[in-house]
Amino acid sequence: MVFVESVKGAMRIIACCQTAAALGLASGTTLADARARVPDLEAIDHAPHADHDWLEALADGCGRYTPSVALDPPDGLVLDIAGCTHGFGGERELGAEIESQLARRGIAVRWACGDTPDAARALARFQTAAAPDEDAAIRRLPVIALGLDDEDTVALSRAGLKTIGDIACRPLAMIAARFGADAVTGIRRILGEEESPLTPRVVTPPLRVERRFAEPVARTEYALEVLGELAAEAVVVLEETGEGGRRFEARFFRSDGLVQRLAVETGQPSRDVKAILRLFRERIDSLSDPIDPGFGFDLIRLDVPIAEPLDASQLKLEGGAVAEIEVAALIDRLSTRLGRGRVRRFVPRDTHIPEQAELLLPAVEAGKPVPWPKPEAGEPPLRPIHLFDPPQPIQVTSEVPDGPPLQFRWRRTLHEVARMEGPERIAPEWWRRREGKGLTRDYYRIEDVRGRRFWIFRHGLYDEVEQPGWYVHGLFA
Repeated sequence: MVFVESVKGAMRIIACCQTAAALGLASGTTLADARARVPDLEAIDHAPHADHDWLEALADGCGRYTPSVALDPPDGLVLDIAGCTHGFGGERELGAEIESQLARRGIAVRWACGDTPDAARALARFQTAAAPDEDAAIRRLPVIALGLDDEDTVALSRAGLKTIGDIACRPLAMIAARFGADAVTGIRRILGEEESPLTPRVVTPPLRVERRFAEPVARTEYALEVLGELAAEAVVVLEETGEGGRRFEARFFRSDGLVQRLAVETGQPSRDVKAILRLFRERIDSLSDPIDPGFGFDLIRLDVPIAEPLDASQLKLEGGAVAEIEVAALIDRLSTRLGRGRVRRFVPRDTHIPEQAELLLPAVEAGKPVPWPKPEAGEPPLRPIHLFDPPQPIQVTSEVPDGPPLQFRWRRTLHEVARMEGPERIAPEWWRRREGKGLTRDYYRIEDVRGRRFWIFRHGLYDEVEQPGWYVHGLFA
């Protein structure tokens, strides 16, 4: 069996199984040549995106061993197991456990431990025989383990530097002058002489609680009860810090290595265990595929990645606080059931551009309420409730070019102006001004002879453009 991909118009082998490799097939061979050698060859289209998704699924499963898991595409994972081996009996026991878990899913794995991520990666990929110690094993690795490009790797080999040890015993200044700084950096990192940063795929949250089981839990209802207990433990920690959670992420680790994730959000910081568990149940009910425990869950984890200060609340003397809490809980439930982008609210924005004065954000994402600007008592509203997007063009007749409108035609209807107020001049945002855009606007509040009221503006001054356009931007009630 081989995986093939179209390369420059020809189908070529990307990867092959051990049997195909034993028959002389290798990566880069054309499919036609491969079929000529092996007539009963089974060719499968290569799907790199599916491979990456599978690698991420394996990374999720390795989260049971350490919170720091990094991807090493296309087929590797790097685990920072410092401080995580005591529960398994040591490094080798942990590696054997991971190898056993993957073997159950039919995956052959090569693994190795190292003092640095680069050393562990190189030993896992290129070590062919055991060595007395880690340093000796690293020095026996081929130069391809440095991860340099093909040209530099070939150049090092032609210079007689075929192993890491051959390069390490030479002056690094000479190596840098001839082969570049990347070769020196690779050597120093793989030998542990320079820091080798590891970028975890998932950042460890500030608050995490988990429960491991000696025997896998096969009932989803019991797993939810355990999740409620974990939420109660997290709430105790949040109370000590005076915070409330805004986002809660649950992970159910199945004994076969798969991980099922659920996440819920709240519009306000919360320490209500019942409300949190209710949101998780709402989330489960909204799933197209229910949570399948398979052979059971052996680990359940609850993370609180987002927490905000939450002070003790006090009921208002004039009432209304209970109603506000109930509305917030309703928004959380609807957002969980329908999706965080389906329930939204308007939020004011600090800008003088009318159509940008508000944002439509997910209700659970909006921050603390901000007061909306209110018109003075007894005065008509300065802005209409509804704005056209985009503003609709109109034809205007005025006494002088830069004067107020006397009449205008909109949607083939002529409107005679009875009353007018303005202009209200709104300057553009100079830091975002572009050619032909961001002109000055003169707004007028207009009432026609039939009592209908409009908000229109002239886009541009006569010293900005040759012929400014007129638009109706909104309608007053």
